[in-house]
Amino acid sequence: MPISRVTKLYSVQDAKISPLLTDPAGGSATYGTPIDVPGIQTMEISGSIEVKTLRGDNGPLATNSAISNIQVAVNYAKLSLDVLKTIIGGTVTDSGETPAQKSVWALSADTATLPPFRLEGVTPPNGVDIVGGDLHWVLNKLTLSAFPTLGFSQEDFRIASFTANADPLISTGAWISAVLNETAVAIDDGS
Repeated sequence: MPISRVTKLYSVQDAKISPLLTDPAGGSATYGTPIDVPGIQTMEISGSIEVKTLRGDNGPLATNSAISNIQVAVNYAKLSLDVLKTIIGGTVTDSGETPAQKSVWALSADTATLPPFRLEGVTPPNGVDIVGGDLHWVLNKLTLSAFPTLGFSQEDFRIASFTANADPLISTGAWISAVLNETAVAIDDGS
């Protein structure tokens, strides 16, 4: 007998993004090494539906609807230069030796490529109704829809965030999925 398709969703334990490397028509999408979204706090998925109504004879005759947009909003506690590079572009450069090491994320007009990426988030084990199970949300192809919220906050922690629009993969048409596991499974770390 299959597992129940109905569940609670409690919390988010982990999220990773992966650069989309290829998405050939008739082939398979390939992704780069997953990058942790450190201190994931929220992953909110929403969408828009465009409704067209055919009218005539002084009344409605037919209505058709289509999904016009799927969007995700992510808040995370710790800034990651690798996340910025993956979602906006730019370069990350490490230099120096202890005690003068530094790591610099730099964005220029030439490197602001807004590359496509994949996002996967997961509940903690037991974050679903199935004891020991979990649920993964997977968005296969995202592109930023607004510049990320960055910066500082006076006398408080600054939470980083971004929003992105989802598109179906060219290769398979895969857009979004919810994977309910009977036994909790970690997000693939690419190794």
